[in-house]
Amino acid sequence: MEYFVTVVEESSFTRASEILHVTQPALSHQIKALERSVGGELLERMPRGVRLTAMGRAYLPHAERAVRSAAQAQRAARAAAGAEGGELHIATVHALAVGVLPEVFARWQREHPGVALVLHEYGTTEALEEAIERGTADLAVGPLPADWQGPVVPLGDEEIVIVAPFDDRLAGRSSVRLEELSDHIWIRCAMEPVVHGQPLLDWACAKAGFLPRTAVRTEHTSTAVRMAAAGVGIVCAPLQVVRGALGEDCVALPLEPGWRRALAVFSRVELTGAAEAFAELLREAQPSPVRPHDDCEGARPVVA
Repeated sequence: MEYFVTVVEESSFTRASEILHVTQPALSHQIKALERSVGGELLERMPRGVRLTAMGRAYLPHAERAVRSAAQAQRAARAAAGAEGGELHIATVHALAVGVLPEVFARWQREHPGVALVLHEYGTTEALEEAIERGTADLAVGPLPADWQGPVVPLGDEEIVIVAPFDDRLAGRSSVRLEELSDHIWIRCAMEPVVHGQPLLDWACAKAGFLPRTAVRTEHTSTAVRMAAAGVGIVCAPLQVVRGALGEDCVALPLEPGWRRALAVFSRVELTGAAEAFAELLREAQPSPVRPHDDCEGARPVVA
């Protein structure tokens, strides 16, 4: 299966044999043996490269998951024993990778030097959950999933704030209501989730009686925060992401009523060994209890 997946990924027997450190005849022999066991051709040999057959397309996702699971099993066993060379693969969304994980990773390095961490970042919560379903990582750190079938460890709530330049007329306030921002220009992030068929900010602002005027659209939340600090406009973002920019010509204004999202660690299998230890570090880093959500949060996270 590993040979088959590698040939598909490289679209070449020659490149696959180099990566796998086997001769090309040996690789071809193994693929033929796999096809005999399956009962039909999985790959169509082309003059330049290869192409999946109908059977190959059906077989590929299961083979990918099996290969990842085998590698994950080996990693987990070594990581659980604290063995040198053990790896723990963590999947998350960009805002949490920037705002929450750096301090946790630093502490992990001090306390578990034999187990390396590999970070996988995703643009949306949907992509994150899909990646964990495929077995890409050992565990995920993200917004609390709605209908997850595996283990879920709640981490508490994350506050969402408005980021504005320090000279904004509202900068001295202790909090702000969304309707008070109707005359502001917004920076929007491509990771903004959809609520009831609309981008979250459009939906929330419509409930407050106005439509947000957008000046800039960015790919990542951290970029949007820096844009706000430079005076381009305002943006809603997780407080942990904003903290790195505070003191750099921007302020964080809590919303009234508050916007929060629940965070969690989740996985396909029970968390043991290194995975369980990492989840515990996260729990200690996110001590706040999960609180009831207001209307803006009822349909999943405010900012991904």
